[in-house]
Amino acid sequence: MFATKRIRLAAAALAVALVSGGTAAAVATSASAASATPAHASAHHAPVSLNRFDLNGYVINAKYTLGRNTGNTFQQTYKDSTVQGVPIAGPDVGVSFPPEDYVALAIGNHELYVTWLDPTTYAIVDVFVMNFATHTVYDYAPGSASPQSAGTITVVKRGWDRIP
Repeated sequence: MFATKRIRLAAAALAVALVSGGTAAAVATSASAASATPAHASAHHAPVSLNRFDLNGYVINAKYTLGRNTGNTFQQTYKDSTVQGVPIAGPDVGVSFPPEDYVALAIGNHELYVTWLDPTTYAIVDVFVMNFATHTVYDYAPGSASPQSAGTITVVKRGWDRIP
């Protein structure tokens, strides 16, 4: 009789443990899924805004290892509202590019979305996503069937404002 009660008690304890474990797993799974939602992700990234970031004073080298610009390094010199890109290494050295207007937006922790615009027509000349924590750059320059490039960035000179 006591053995039967002990077995029932052990079975009940095991069932409670399994249900509790399943609930904990479900909660952990929900927490993991929740961490992928945009609302939770925004807690770790810059808030969504359209505030422009001032790159005035920054000099950034973009060295491309993938895509259209493979083998090139471009030095980007930012002023108040304009940028000058100059090829300093690779097959495009010697090519002259005109200064462009730019708009930079903070899109995450140490990340900027930068668009270069033709100052006369406001047409998009080049678009970059720069991650200053991982030193990576993704570049989309319209005008060909394969306009994308990727590589690394190096900050040669810091500007007045710190990258958020």
